[in-house]
Amino acid sequence: MKTRRPIPRPRSQRGAALVIGLVLLLILTLLAITGMNTATTELVMAGNEQFRRAAAMASTAGIEEAIADIRAVPAVSGAAPTVVSDVPFGTAPSDRFTTATRYVGDEHGLPQSSADRFIGLHYEIESTGVSARNARDRQVQGLFVVVGGSGSNGGSIGQVGTGLGAIGE
Repeated sequence: MKTRRPIPRPRSQRGAALVIGLVLLLILTLLAITGMNTATTELVMAGNEQFRRAAAMASTAGIEEAIADIRAVPAVSGAAPTVVSDVPFGTAPSDRFTTATRYVGDEHGLPQSSADRFIGLHYEIESTGVSARNARDRQVQGLFVVVGGSGSNGGSIGQVGTGLGAIGE
């Protein structure tokens, strides 16, 4: 019977493949963790953008609501602003707006208005919309309403015609 001789291994390559394999595995693991962190961060950023837009829409709705209710604001110089607080907006319970409408002053002698037949009333509306994750949006809108004048400060806001009406009317 013949005995086999063991094949000699080179001494310089003992465990080199294992070390290289472990280093490559470590690099792949770090890349995977970095990719997951990036994806999670982008998901949070996208959610924050949605909440910021919801706050902006709530703030815009507050401006529109204040314009629709402009008759409730007293046209008296120095009067306190008319504040409408914490009004729900949309389907999410966290979406709300708050408005403050104040009368700024009036303007006489409008162009093409003889003998002060028309007066311009200036208003300022500030609306703050709030959404989830403490998203906030603040908008300020000026409003100029032309009314029929009777003397120096007797203008009143009225409506000519029926307007556009609500949806479905």
